[in-house]
Amino acid sequence: MKIALIAHDRKKELMVKLTLAYQPILKEHELFATGTTGLKISEATGLPVHRFKSGPLGGDQQIGAMISEDKLDMVIFLRDPLAAQPHEPDVTALIRLSDVYEIPLATNIGTAEILLRGLQAGFADFRNVVHETDNKPLSF
Repeated sequence: MKIALIAHDRKKELMVKLTLAYQPILKEHELFATGTTGLKISEATGLPVHRFKSGPLGGDQQIGAMISEDKLDMVIFLRDPLAAQPHEPDVTALIRLSDVYEIPLATNIGTAEILLRGLQAGFADFRNVVHETDNKPLSF
């Protein structure tokens, strides 16, 4: 699966800890990240990470474009809800796109851990089924 990893400045260290803890799971997947977050993850874990621009310089929008083109399967975005972000409209748009395209999205460490453990257990396999059926929506 293709997983995007994004973290606001005060959450970057937490993202590094998350990726270190779940490195055995993450190494099996293709990772994408905004600039500095991707660099920190790569340096700490040695995992290959495709890095986009930093969030305020368009990285969030680049990841949003991947979502809209159905090229991402999961987003972990550790947000700092207590700090004003200069690119807040981009953050909101990214969250909206995740909802529109039904991409699993974690915005805090608790949900991120559940998504990663669920990924390992095969709970996100529905994304593969969608791709196998020519992106036709599943009916439950």
